[in-house]
Amino acid sequence: MRVLLVIDQFEDPTNGTTISARRFAVALRGRGHEVRVACCRGTTRPGDTDPENRADGVVHYRLEPLGVPGFDRVIAGQGWVLAKPDDDVLRDALGWADVAHVMSPFWLGSRAKRLADALGVPSTAAFHVQPENVTYSLGVGRVGPLNDLVYAVFRPFYDRFGHVHCPSRFIAEELRAHRYRANLHVVSNGVDPAFVPHVVPRSLTKSADLDGRFVITMTGRLSREKRQDVLLDAVRRSRHADRIQVVLAGRGPLAARYAQQGATLPHPPRIGFLTQDELRDVLATSDLYVHAADAEIEALGCLEAVATGLVPVISDSRASATGQFALDERSLFRAGDAGDLARRIDYWVEHDDERALMGPAYAAVGREHALDVCVPQIEDMLRQAIDEGRGPGRDTATPAAVDRDETEGRARGPSHGR
Repeated sequence: MRVLLVIDQFEDPTNGTTISARRFAVALRGRGHEVRVACCRGTTRPGDTDPENRADGVVHYRLEPLGVPGFDRVIAGQGWVLAKPDDDVLRDALGWADVAHVMSPFWLGSRAKRLADALGVPSTAAFHVQPENVTYSLGVGRVGPLNDLVYAVFRPFYDRFGHVHCPSRFIAEELRAHRYRANLHVVSNGVDPAFVPHVVPRSLTKSADLDGRFVITMTGRLSREKRQDVLLDAVRRSRHADRIQVVLAGRGPLAARYAQQGATLPHPPRIGFLTQDELRDVLATSDLYVHAADAEIEALGCLEAVATGLVPVISDSRASATGQFALDERSLFRAGDAGDLARRIDYWVEHDDERALMGPAYAAVGREHALDVCVPQIEDMLRQAIDEGRGPGRDTATPAAVDRDETEGRARGPSHGR
């Protein structure tokens, strides 16, 4: 197949959607498909390599950035860059493709869909932008009706597609509850093969400056909905605060705030974006992974951690899919409750034998979501769209049952409001 990925941001991998798209492109090419990408022209930060040389030659169609007055703060806060549609560029891209996979629901994605229909090019979509990503950036993430409103705003876009990829059963159920009508394909974004125990040995010796410390890692954007503040507060309350070292792997608008919050801990947090190789090394020397986010469609960072055999402690938030990875109640805490998280942390600090026992079980969860398991399912969706040959004027897709229950047999725990 000739697969065109349409995504606002691809060359600057600072959010989960972009990282997933890049891995998806590499995996499809590895399976013999041709892949090209239409996206916003990459940006650079100090120390970055040239963005146009970072994407393995798949970016053939570069677009200029789009400013949105009044919303630029929200967009930047999520690590997003929006692309300005260019009909000539998009027609060129679509004219090459057998199928277009649209990965963001904004101006670029909407225009690409209209042109694909006009040109008779089959297209599919992916749901990666959770409404809470928007509302938390505005400081109103816990106002349920506003999240419902964002779902309603996105719905006309997604209802124009016959097939939509959902990275978790949780988000598929949310879409169905909000009356989305496409066929929903529940497929994990997939764990890169680099994050497996034989590549990331759990026995890797800690550096001298970490010797004797209990290392807790959390990955993700440093933004309101990810709730790194809860982790820092929990460590302060822990009976073992004097030996805990927190690593917050990520970039985001709250980096300075979290550095200030953690400055008075016995061991201030280490905060910053990590390359894949750096993250593998950090996970290899970590003792526990915490995911405190109030809102997540999947949380690839958590999956990568458990795939290495690292035991997690995960928020049981009702607006997050990540709790599905918890194998029992010891790996769940009440959303937003630093005291409950501190109790879970203390348990795992004090039970080395249980952590060693549960590590292989969590590595098995990671294998269930391996990239080489997930990509063939995405291929099937793309082929189905091609075979159906949907073009302008097609009938609206009949709602399909959600494909499979990824959380069956997993601990659920009490759910809490948004």
